[in-house]
Amino acid sequence: MIQFEGVVKRFRRNQVLKGVNLTIERGHRVALVGSNGAGKTTLIRCLLGEYTCEGRVLVDGMDPRQQRSAVLSKVGFVPQLPPPLKMPVRQLVRFAASLCGADPQRMEQVAVRLGLDMERFHGQPFVKLSGGQKQKLLIAIALGRDSELLVLDEPAANLDPEARHIFFQLLAEKKDTAAMLISSHRLDEVASLVNRVVEMDQGNLVLDDRVADLVDLSSSLWCRIRLIQPEAAFAKTIGDWHFRGSDGERAWEGYVAGPDRLRFLGVLARYAALIAAISMEEADTERARAAVPGT
Repeated sequence: MIQFEGVVKRFRRNQVLKGVNLTIERGHRVALVGSNGAGKTTLIRCLLGEYTCEGRVLVDGMDPRQQRSAVLSKVGFVPQLPPPLKMPVRQLVRFAASLCGADPQRMEQVAVRLGLDMERFHGQPFVKLSGGQKQKLLIAIALGRDSELLVLDEPAANLDPEARHIFFQLLAEKKDTAAMLISSHRLDEVASLVNRVVEMDQGNLVLDDRVADLVDLSSSLWCRIRLIQPEAAFAKTIGDWHFRGSDGERAWEGYVAGPDRLRFLGVLARYAALIAAISMEEADTERARAAVPGT
């Protein structure tokens, strides 16, 4: 599906990619991780044909520079930074759909599933949306079409827990038909989404490891937390995850998306001294979906 063969990229005297060799097949869900400046975004831009480079980059045997339209027709892309587009939301969706022969209504339906009110925002310039709203629309454009390759650069960074849960379900619907390259500077953000981890450091690949593919992307966990004493800061944080409090806000219950378990436990770690007990168990899928708006 994807081949990087001895890929080198320089910006003047600065060598950002230093002979990268990497092959990604269909069915691979790859976490591309590394600190800021490791070369992740540059590698993605070479893949999309935005940069010239030394070596070879191929997508299904095609060069993304020389056959860019054919390559991009296969790719659903979510950038790390939303472009400063002044185009109205609905016009942007229709324009994006026209470029790849997709159904704009399908893209709008995905946006609604993610919690974006398309009727409210359809005439608003894209650049005027909030960060989370922009991210939802860009994800909807990428996932609301038939893509053989999904390239996602920090895709869930601005999403609330509900939208993240739905995003994971959308990825689950495509995991058998598309290769996925998911870039992040934090492995815990994407670890449960992938079956392979590739780490970059200063333009080199320093790790390429297969990982256990044990998490159902559409799964949910039922979580119960008991506190030693109520705490307003904890109540606000856990309320953002739509947990329900009882016993004078000493006990909390709610659902967590299966792939979000590490991120959720990282949030709880900030309040470790307050927590008397915590339990997490696989939840009934239908009941969990009914509890999450938009699913």
